[in-house]
Amino acid sequence: MIPRYARPEMTALWAPETKFQIWLEIEAHACDAMAELGVVPKDAAKAVWERGKFEVARIDEIEAEVKHDVIAFLTNVSEHVGLEARFLHQGMTSSDVLDTCLSVQLTRAADILIDDLDGLLAALKKRALEHKMTVCIGRSHGIHAEPTTFGLKLAQAYAEFARNRERFVAARADIATCAISGAVGTFANIDPHVEAHVATKLGLTSEPVSTQVIPRDRHAMFFATLAVIASSVERLATEIRHLQRTEVLEAEEYFSEGQKGSSAMPHKRNPVLTENLTGLARLVRSHALPAMENVALWHERDISHSSVERMIGPDATITLDFALARLTGVIEKLVVYPENMQKNLDQLGGLVHSQRVLLALTQAGVSREDAYRLVQRNAMPVWRGEGQFLDLLKSDKEVSAALSDAELESLFNLDFHLKHVDTIFSRVFSA
Repeated sequence: MIPRYARPEMTALWAPETKFQIWLEIEAHACDAMAELGVVPKDAAKAVWERGKFEVARIDEIEAEVKHDVIAFLTNVSEHVGLEARFLHQGMTSSDVLDTCLSVQLTRAADILIDDLDGLLAALKKRALEHKMTVCIGRSHGIHAEPTTFGLKLAQAYAEFARNRERFVAARADIATCAISGAVGTFANIDPHVEAHVATKLGLTSEPVSTQVIPRDRHAMFFATLAVIASSVERLATEIRHLQRTEVLEAEEYFSEGQKGSSAMPHKRNPVLTENLTGLARLVRSHALPAMENVALWHERDISHSSVERMIGPDATITLDFALARLTGVIEKLVVYPENMQKNLDQLGGLVHSQRVLLALTQAGVSREDAYRLVQRNAMPVWRGEGQFLDLLKSDKEVSAALSDAELESLFNLDFHLKHVDTIFSRVFSA
């Protein structure tokens, strides 16, 4: 991932130094377990911890010759450990190291991303409560529908990301497995105790049956969950982009002092952050499909998944980490314009109350078909700028035969649409 869309903590997790350090810990913990079983001398296990180290450049140099990264790593470590290094990797296969390491990296990445989600949820909750009763127009198909509040928009986003957090906690648990089971996963040359010991030390659980690799359905679910979170990021980003359009301008990304929006037009204030988030979400989602295609490996294993995971592991988690942090900043600094919300709400001359009029007519004894016809008959002129909805309804003899002027006026009260906002907020935030 390019540095422009990366943050240091997540990037460091995928650095070669981090990966090889995890490899070394896997091998060292395995030696400890085998020493407990008497398979290797205790002094040899101690030597791995005391003298075991590596150099990335040296590993790369050896790999250029042997064409095998795990062998190159073991050779480099052996150069430091000495004679006792012959006990490294006893009964193990490369996938034991590679897959267990990937599980560690993905669980650590998940912990960072869960913290990111918590930060976003906190920001959404704060702004939702701030604008709980800030009335704005709700839109369906992009067209004015009925009144809602900006707080409800943010509460919806909060609930969605809260669900995403629950999904991701489950995906983290699912991916946090360890396989130290040897060639084809039968434990023929290594005791299951070794796997259990390594798993405990690394905060993982033992894979129930691993063939020679950890089953890739786990990874597919992990990356699919990342994709769902990314889709939620895009949904909220798209909402903000629409609200920032000049003709709408109900909310706007914070525009800092000295910021410039266009190289050609000095007046521009563009939604660049949310547009960027839309693009980043597409990238994260693109990694879900290859993760699913990795599930169908040949027999006990092949390595068709390897090149895929070396790319999508870092790229998907680094990108989503950046995106969640950026979205949190957007929400925290989002500029909201209640006056414009009210102006837009009033733009259609009261048409947003059409459903209330429809229902009131049916309650007054008018058939639904006739009520719909009467309301629509008076609504269409308002679209053409030919009057206010309430005035037209009052002057319609068929409507006034069923509803008095006072009754019609009572149907145009905005508070009617807000009476259950507290109930919805309680549902969302009480948990």
